[in-house]
Amino acid sequence: MSQALVVAHNVKKSFLHMGRKLDVLRGVDLEIHDGEVIAIVGPSGAGKSTLLHCIGTLDAPTEGTITVAGEEVTRLSGSRLAELRNRTIGFVFQFHHLLPEFTALENVLMPGLVQGKSRRELEPRANALLEEVGLQHRVQHRPGELSGGEQQRVALARALFLEPRLLLADEPTGNLDSATSAQIHELFFAINKQRGTTIVVVTHNPALAERMNRIVTLQDGRVEKDERRS
Repeated sequence: MSQALVVAHNVKKSFLHMGRKLDVLRGVDLEIHDGEVIAIVGPSGAGKSTLLHCIGTLDAPTEGTITVAGEEVTRLSGSRLAELRNRTIGFVFQFHHLLPEFTALENVLMPGLVQGKSRRELEPRANALLEEVGLQHRVQHRPGELSGGEQQRVALARALFLEPRLLLADEPTGNLDSATSAQIHELFFAINKQRGTTIVVVTHNPALAERMNRIVTLQDGRVEKDERRS
């Protein structure tokens, strides 16, 4: 087994809702290894998205520790967290969060612009990624001119732009039809095979989960089952 890229130990997460404490994660222990493709499944309210957000450093656990790429993220300052997130983690969400006033190309290279690099330096990589996801003919189109599946392909290319070791996807095909969903799923598997990117997908899609080499089932904020299939 390869080394652990992510280690979550006794992770708990609570929220205050209308003056009452709501326990969403109740002590999750989980290791994610380099090169794995993992589905996180379970009923609504089980804590799947909350766990993904904690692993991705978008939210902090109430208790417990999370280590990503050898760094205990629960101890890092905001600036160090942002640096680790940009360097190591890519995100794809159900809603693509593309910037509507920019083209597909500009959306993809945006993470590099945020780092202060020049557009001229970044454009070749952005073009290559858009070609990789099958959008070489749509690079100058804005999100409003793209289908839902095309927008999600742009979001995927953007998530890969800084070459993250870990790609986190939260219901990435939840708003897409079955044929388009299948195409996006194939892209995930191709990315893992070609790049060795570790991929963790929260999904309600049983057909997608069954294709993963590992399925983690959450129930009531805990890991109910952790099944390695290969």
